[in-house]
Amino acid sequence: MTRLETYGREAINTVLESVGRGVGKVQERKPLSADLLESDDAYLVVFDAPGASKEDVQVRFVDGELEVRIDRYRAFHEGYEMRFPGRGLTLSGSVTLPDVASVTGASTTPEATLTPEGTLQVRIPKAESAQAVDVDDEPAADDDTDDAADE
Repeated sequence: MTRLETYGREAINTVLESVGRGVGKVQERKPLSADLLESDDAYLVVFDAPGASKEDVQVRFVDGELEVRIDRYRAFHEGYEMRFPGRGLTLSGSVTLPDVASVTGASTTPEATLTPEGTLQVRIPKAESAQAVDVDDEPAADDDTDDAADE
């Protein structure tokens, strides 16, 4: 490889990395997409949470809003090097809750579930409920629970 080809390749890599980081920053500044659904007894807020794991997710209730923050990580892939780091790593979003969505009290508890499809579902009862919210993993429909395969 000639010196000119080497410099050209380095210049392309630098441009790709810069553009990728810019795309990631834009994604981090854009709020997470969310749907607010209602049933007779609860609200369900569904956020897009691609690439998140249970440990990455924070769910809080602040001044009548449900706030979500996701701190994702990039996995290392043996034999590959990063060319275009385009995914944002810190994602956040919020939804203003209706007044009848209660997150205080002790009769029921809001539930948060991270699905295999990449959504975070937070169910908020319309009755009194506690403030603590735990995020659970929902097993994939075709997921065998064979722990030995994971080792």
